[in-house]
Amino acid sequence: MSSIFDFLTGGAAKQTMVTPEEALPGREVPVLHAPAPHTVLGTSITGPWPEGTRVIYLAMGCFWGAEEIFWQVPGVVSTAVGYMGGTTPNPTYEEVCTARTGHTETALVAYDPAKVSEEELLRIFWERHDPTSGYRQGNDVGTQYRSAVYWTTPEQETAVRETARVYGQVLAGKGYDPITTELRPAAEAGPFYYAEEYHQQYLSDVKNPNGYRCHATTGVSYPVPA
Repeated sequence: MSSIFDFLTGGAAKQTMVTPEEALPGREVPVLHAPAPHTVLGTSITGPWPEGTRVIYLAMGCFWGAEEIFWQVPGVVSTAVGYMGGTTPNPTYEEVCTARTGHTETALVAYDPAKVSEEELLRIFWERHDPTSGYRQGNDVGTQYRSAVYWTTPEQETAVRETARVYGQVLAGKGYDPITTELRPAAEAGPFYYAEEYHQQYLSDVKNPNGYRCHATTGVSYPVPA
C-alpha cells in the first residue's frame, strides 16, 4: 500500500476529494473477470448466498486487512474487497490509488443475522481502525483510505447510527476528535466494484499470509452493554 515516500511527498494532494467532472473515465468491463470461490470460506464472493443473508459494506483503510478481520467472524458467509463511494466506473487499483476516482477501499461482508448481529460487526469495525483520521489510516494516506459504512437495510442503518453515536461519545471522553466516518446507504454511495482477483483474500494462507496489514486503531474499546 502507501510507502513512507508517498506519505512525505504526495500525501497532501491525495487528501482532496476529486469532483465527478475531474474523475477518471473508467470502463464498462469489470476488472474482476471471473470471480473464484472465497479462498478461505469456499463460498461465492459475488452471490447468490443463502436466503436471509444480509450485506454491509465497510471501509476502514487498506482493504486487505479489513477483509481478513471479517472472514474470521462466526456467522459471516462471505467477504470480498472492492471500491465504493466514488465516481469512476469499474476502476482499477492503480486508478483508485491516484485519488482521482473518488472511491474508498471497501470490504463487502455477507452475513447471517441469525448468527452474528449488526451491532457485533460494527463493534469490530469501530475498534479495529481509527474512525477519526479523515483521509488516512496510519501511514496510508489518501481519499481511498477513508472510513465509511454503507448499509443496505433499515436494521443496519439503525445500528450504524446508534453505534456511531455511542462510540463517538466514548472517543470524545478520551480526548479524540469527532468521528469522520462516511455514513450512507449503499444505494446512494453507488455500486460496489469488485477489485482485481489478486486482491481478493490477499492475506489468506494460500496467497500472502505474511502480507501488509494496517490496523491504525485508537485503542479505545466499544462499551459492552450492561
